[in-house]
Amino acid sequence: MQNSILHKINTPDDLRLLKHEDLTVLAKELRAFIINIVATKEGHLGASLGVIELTIALHYVFNTPEDLLLWDVGHQAYGHKILTGRKDIFLTNRQFGGISGFPKRSESDYDTFGVGHSSTSISAALGMAIASKLKGEDKHHIAVIGDASIASGMAFEGLNHAGVTDANLLVILNDNAIGIDPSVGALKQYLTNVKKGTQKRNNIIEALNFDYSGPIDGHDLNKIISELERLKSVNGPKLLHIITTKGKGLKQAEVDQVKYHAPGKFDAKTGNLTSKPDTQQPPKYQDVFGHTLVELAKKNEKIVGITPAMPTGSSLKYMMDEIPDRAFDVGIAEQHAVTLAAGMATQGVIPFCNIYSTFLQRAYDQIIHDVALQNLPVVFCLDRAGLVGEDGATHHGVFDLSYLGCIPNLIIFAPRNEIDLRNIMYTAQLGLEQPIAIRYPRGRGVTLDWKQPFTEIEIGKGEQLKKGKQLAILSIGAIAKNVTDAITDLEVSHYDMRFVKPLDDNLLHTIFKTHGTIVTVEDNALKGGFGASILEFSATHQYKNTIKTLGIPDTFVEHGSVEELKSLVGLDAQSLKKTIEALL
Repeated sequence: MQNSILHKINTPDDLRLLKHEDLTVLAKELRAFIINIVATKEGHLGASLGVIELTIALHYVFNTPEDLLLWDVGHQAYGHKILTGRKDIFLTNRQFGGISGFPKRSESDYDTFGVGHSSTSISAALGMAIASKLKGEDKHHIAVIGDASIASGMAFEGLNHAGVTDANLLVILNDNAIGIDPSVGALKQYLTNVKKGTQKRNNIIEALNFDYSGPIDGHDLNKIISELERLKSVNGPKLLHIITTKGKGLKQAEVDQVKYHAPGKFDAKTGNLTSKPDTQQPPKYQDVFGHTLVELAKKNEKIVGITPAMPTGSSLKYMMDEIPDRAFDVGIAEQHAVTLAAGMATQGVIPFCNIYSTFLQRAYDQIIHDVALQNLPVVFCLDRAGLVGEDGATHHGVFDLSYLGCIPNLIIFAPRNEIDLRNIMYTAQLGLEQPIAIRYPRGRGVTLDWKQPFTEIEIGKGEQLKKGKQLAILSIGAIAKNVTDAITDLEVSHYDMRFVKPLDDNLLHTIFKTHGTIVTVEDNALKGGFGASILEFSATHQYKNTIKTLGIPDTFVEHGSVEELKSLVGLDAQSLKKTIEALL
């Protein structure tokens, strides 16, 4: 790299000194740099490869960071990070103690807004543009958003407001017809027709009072630079529509865009994925959900599946393949997904609404107002609950027990293993009369022989896993495995409470009367979580036991492997053992 153009680029100021003809060479080098590092360190690949030319052009034309550049979601910001002073530490991307995989304000002045969830860029950029106007500053404000993200309700809210302002806002629509999975919906079809030339190209955008230009080739550097230079002198809100290919520059990533969104380790030269040893492993929780839903839906025609844009990640794709007329990908629209499920439930349908824990936060009012208040039996399946690893603070599902626990009518269950997950799904479709939230972690479970016959689970009943004396550990969900490993040679009791709501009051009274010390363990925030509900139970019934709560402290946990982060917060088996021994 010593003689490369990229070697000489440490900031966008260096980039702006280059001749036009050097920029295409830089694009090639930047792609190779990202491919080589992600091949061994892992991370998001396809999205960043698709916007290399756009990234270079934006920093070349605009005076960043004075001009404010926002990336929607941030999956595509690797090139941006490398060109803005983080080239030499890019090896640490998404590693424990290293740089974040997403733009992050505390990391760089060039990261103007933290983005881990989609469709926020237009609103944030408009807010910045209005603030600049109020302060009398002459700045440009650019939001880069994908065709999947712009179909989200929040993006439309931003466009709707921006269109009646004179804000100096440029929205760049990066149209590659895919988010993590292929884009869906009427807007996607409209954009496809625009690209084909079969649709009047500007009626939607111009109806919102935006100056529309495009579509143009998002891999033609000269064309992008020319158009950005022109748009600098256009007043008011404007939108540039560019067409890109996700995974551009790596053949396999262009062909299999879903897999190469975040492919894991691969060979940087060939692009082929690194094969893993063919050993028998427990299944991923998401696959247990996906296969079990198909199994249940084949026997119960009332069952439908819903996901907001994550059919692959949630494994609802299995139902979409086998029973397509009863499985719905609604796009990046969590609020709509929840209320759609509520509407279905009013008509006797049994909706399994699968949303990552961190993304369900975006539909909080709908859970309360449209589902729980009306006591509609929607089955929420919360994938990626707990610490999720390298995606970090924006993606950890560590608040769901807290934000759901205060909602009336809602049952909350956390399976200890794959068999529990299957059985609670089976129980839910037998005909619950209220909504239920089932939360389970990212990654693999613990059971090889997981396809057991279904058994109905009694709502609100916990179970004892180990009988001891003096000290009782109450755990919720899959974190029970770490507890089990921690206490193999300790004479303590262990209970899997299973339900955070309703709590098993009878079992709790027995535990409190027979153990002097109670320890709660959860992979959720301690504030308002499972442990807090046990403290509340103790106070209500005036017990005097010693209670120790273990979980996620009152801080945002950054990125790293799940193992590293559990060790950081004291939830790995070794840390748990030390804590319990100290209490003994």
